[in-house]
Amino acid sequence: MHKPLLRLSGLEPFVLTSDIPFVNVGERTNVTGSARFRKLITNRDYAAALDVARDQVENGAQIIDINMDEGLIDSKQAMIEFLNLVAAEPDIARVPIMIDSSKWEVIEAGLQCVQGKPVVNSISLKEGEESFLHQAGLCLAYGAAVVVMAFDEDGQADSFKRKTEICARAYKLLTETVGFPPEDIIFDPNIFAVATGIEEHDNYGVDFIEATRWIRQNLPHCHVSGGVSNLSFSFRGNESVREAMHAVFLYHAIKAGMDMGIVNAGQLAVYDQIDPELREACEDVVLNRAPNAGGTATERLLDVAERFRGGAREEKKRDLAWREWPVEKRLEHALVNGITEFVDQDTEEARLAASKPLDVIEGPLMAGMNVVGDLFGAGKMFLPQVVKSARVMKQAVAVLLPHMEAEKAGGRDSAGRVLMATVKGDVHDIGKNIVGVVLACNNYEIIDLGVMVPPQKILEEAKAHNVDVIGLSGLITPSLDEMVHLATELEREGFDVPLLIGGATTSKVHTAVKISPRYTRNQAIYVTDASRAVGVVSSLLSETQRQGYIDGIRSEYAEVAERHERAERAKTRLPLAAARANAKQIDWTGYEVPEPSFTGAKVIDDWDLAEIASYIDWTPFFQTWELKGVYPRILEDETYGEAARNLFGDAQAMLQQIIGEEWFGPRAVVGFWPANREQDDIRLFTDATRTEPLATLHTLRQQTSKRRDSPNLALADFVAPAGVLDYVGGFVVTAGPEEQALAESFEKAGDDYAAIMVKALADRFAEAMAEMLHERVRRELWGYAPDEAFTPEELIREPYRGIRPAPGYPAQPDHTEKRTLFDLLGAEVATGVELTESMAMWPGSSVSGLYIGHPDAYYFGVAKVERDQVADYAARKGMQLEEAERWLAPILNYRPDEAAAVAAE
Repeated sequence: MHKPLLRLSGLEPFVLTSDIPFVNVGERTNVTGSARFRKLITNRDYAAALDVARDQVENGAQIIDINMDEGLIDSKQAMIEFLNLVAAEPDIARVPIMIDSSKWEVIEAGLQCVQGKPVVNSISLKEGEESFLHQAGLCLAYGAAVVVMAFDEDGQADSFKRKTEICARAYKLLTETVGFPPEDIIFDPNIFAVATGIEEHDNYGVDFIEATRWIRQNLPHCHVSGGVSNLSFSFRGNESVREAMHAVFLYHAIKAGMDMGIVNAGQLAVYDQIDPELREACEDVVLNRAPNAGGTATERLLDVAERFRGGAREEKKRDLAWREWPVEKRLEHALVNGITEFVDQDTEEARLAASKPLDVIEGPLMAGMNVVGDLFGAGKMFLPQVVKSARVMKQAVAVLLPHMEAEKAGGRDSAGRVLMATVKGDVHDIGKNIVGVVLACNNYEIIDLGVMVPPQKILEEAKAHNVDVIGLSGLITPSLDEMVHLATELEREGFDVPLLIGGATTSKVHTAVKISPRYTRNQAIYVTDASRAVGVVSSLLSETQRQGYIDGIRSEYAEVAERHERAERAKTRLPLAAARANAKQIDWTGYEVPEPSFTGAKVIDDWDLAEIASYIDWTPFFQTWELKGVYPRILEDETYGEAARNLFGDAQAMLQQIIGEEWFGPRAVVGFWPANREQDDIRLFTDATRTEPLATLHTLRQQTSKRRDSPNLALADFVAPAGVLDYVGGFVVTAGPEEQALAESFEKAGDDYAAIMVKALADRFAEAMAEMLHERVRRELWGYAPDEAFTPEELIREPYRGIRPAPGYPAQPDHTEKRTLFDLLGAEVATGVELTESMAMWPGSSVSGLYIGHPDAYYFGVAKVERDQVADYAARKGMQLEEAERWLAPILNYRPDEAAAVAAE
C-alpha cells in the first residue's frame, strides 16, 4: 500500500513527504494578483507571460497557480491558450499546475488541457452540497487534487469555530459520499488581513493558525494552504514589512501544520534574519498579543514600519568589537563571515596557545566550520558565504602546515572520502566544484578528478583511494549515458559504495529509471544541489542511518520509475507521417528576406570586454551560486538580498580586473548560407542559385498528440521550401581558454571562491557574446531588422525577430549536429573551440547555434520521439540506428532493447 501522501505531477512527479516542510505555490501567474501578468494576458503577450511562469519556477515555486479571472478577459479561452503554451515549455511544465478560478467552466476547461496531476483551486459549499458534490466528483474523475475553501451557504469563515465546522463538514462529504482520497484534500481556512485598525480583525491570524492546528489533528491526511499575501494587505507599498509579516506568520502557521501556501516564491524573508524589533512588532500583530511598549500592536507596527519603508536601513559602521573576543571565537567569527583580513595572526596566536598545530585544526577551526555547516543547513547562510568560509579555512590551514609534520598533517580523520568527476566527454564543472567545497567544509576529503574523466579512471582511482562515495557530474545529455555506463561498470566490478548523480541534465526520474536499476549493490542517488549534498552523504555514511536511508530511497525510486512508466504509456503520440501532416503551416507567398552581407564563414575579432559585460544577464549568475531570484530584484530580496549584494560586489570587482587586465580573449565565427527546407531537413547551398548542395542540417519533429490547432513542430518548418530563397546562419563564440588557467591558479592559491567566480563570469561572457553577436546579425550582418533598437536589458526577454537554436537543446536534441555546424564554420581553427567525443565544447565557456530569421520562428521542445522517427532520422543522416538511439537516448519513447527484440521476432 502506498502511504497516503499528496502526489501531484507536471512533467515530473511531486510527492509531498515529511521531508518537505512547506510547498511554495507561485502566485505571479494570477491576473487578479499581478498587474503585470494581467496586462500581458490582456495584450495577448503570451511569450512574456510564459516568462512570468518561468521566473516562478526558477525562484523555487513547486506548484504554479494560474488564474485568468478578469472582467475584460475571456477567462476560459485565456486559460486554455496559456495552459497549452505551458505544456510546450518543459522548464515550466515540469511542476504541477494549480488551476485557479471562481468559475467552474474555467476550471473544467483547464482540467481538459493540463498534463499530469493538477490541483483545482477551488471548490466550496457556498452554493450548497449538491453543487459541491458534483464538482468534487468531476475533480476526482479528472484525477485532480482539490483546494476546499472554508466557505458555505452563510459566507466565508472568519472565526476559528466557523473555519473548523465548515472544513469538518466538507471533509465528511468528500471522504464518505464522494470517496475522495483524504490526502488529495487541501483546506484553505481563509487568511484575512490583520492590522487594519478594525478590532474585529485583530484575531484573524490566530484564528487561521489555530484552525490549521485543529484541521491537521482531526481531519487525517489532509493539507492546509492559504493566500499568504492577503495577511499584509494593510501594508501594501511597504514590501519590507509585508515580507516580514509573511515570514512571521508562516513560521507559526507551518509549526501548526500549514504545509502549502500561495506566495511570491522569490520574496520570502528568513525568520531569524528579520530585524529583531520589526520581527517582534509583526509577531505582536500576527499573534494578537499586547506589545511590551505602549499602544496597540497595530499602532506599534505602524511606527516601526516607517523606518523600514522601501527597504531602507541605516548603514552600519564597521564593527570591530569582535577583535576583543577570545581567539577561538574570533576564528569562528572569521569563518562564518568569510573575513580573511586577520586570519593569519589569529591562527598563529591559536597555534602558540595550543599544544600542537593539529589541535587548532581539530579545535577552533573545525568548530567554526561546524557552525557554518549548521547555518547553511538551516537556510541561514548561502553558497557564496560558505565558499568564502572555505577560503578562510584554507588560509588558516596554510599558516599551520609548515609547523606540522607530514604524518600528523595527514593524520586528521575525515568524515569520509568522496571521489568526484565530470564524466567523459563533458567539460562543465562549476556545480561539481561548489559541491566539493561544501563537502570539504564539512570535513569530507575530496578527490576531484576534474573533467572529461573516462570510466576506467574513475574505477581505478576509487579503488586506489578506497573511497566512501562516488559523485558524477554532467551538463550535456550524452553525459546521462555515461552515467548509466559507469553504474553498470560499478556493478560489474563489485563496488559497494553510494553513487551520487548531479548536473543540469540529470533528474530524479532519470536516476530512478535509468541508473539505479543498473547498480543494485549499493544505491545511485540524485542530488539536486550543493545544499542537499552534505545531508545525503552524512546519511549514507552514518552507521545508524545508512540502511534506513537507502531503503527509503529505493522505495521512493521504485515508485518514481513505476509512475514514469505508467505516465509514458498513457501519453498519446502520433506516427511520424501524421506528425508531418500536422507541421507548422507558414504562408511563404511573397516572402522576401534580405541577403546577408556575406555568405560562408567570417571570423569576428573586434570584441571589447567592457561592451560584452554590458550585455550580461546576471540572473543565471546568481543561480550558479544557488541564490534564487531575478536580477536586479534579488539584490533587495529579504532572504537572499544581503548575500546577493555581497556576491555581486565581488563579481563586479573581478569583472573590472577581467576588463582592465584583459584576462579573457573572446573569439567568434559566424556564417550564412542559402537554405531551403526539404521535409524535416534544412538543405544548405554554396550560393543563391542553390544548384550546388553544401550540407544538410537534420531536425527532429514533435510527435506528441496536440490539441486543437497546435502544430507538431520541427525547426525546418521555419525555413522556406524549395522555390523561395531563404538563408540560415550559424555561429560559435567563446570567452577564450584563459578561464581554465586562471581558475587553476586561484585553486593552487587556496582560493576556491575566486576559482569558481572566474568560471561563472566566463560563462556569462560567452552568453553575453552570443546575445551581442545575434543583435549584430539582425541589424548588420544579415540585416533583416536594421532599425531594431533594444537595450541590453530588453534583449534578455528576447523581443526580437528570429531565434538561435542550439544543437543539443530542446528544439534539436541531437548533439552530433554540432559537428556539421563546426565544419561549416571552420570553428576549431577560427576560435580554438573543440568538440569532445560527447560533443561538449571545450573550453566550457562557449556557445554555438543556428540563426533562423523568419518572424514566426519561436523556441519549442521536441520532447519524446518514437522508433519510426528515429529510424527515419538515422537513415537521413547515414547513421546506424543503434548510434542514433545512443545520441537520442534521453528523448526516446521506447526501450531500444525491447524494440529490437520485437523487430527480430
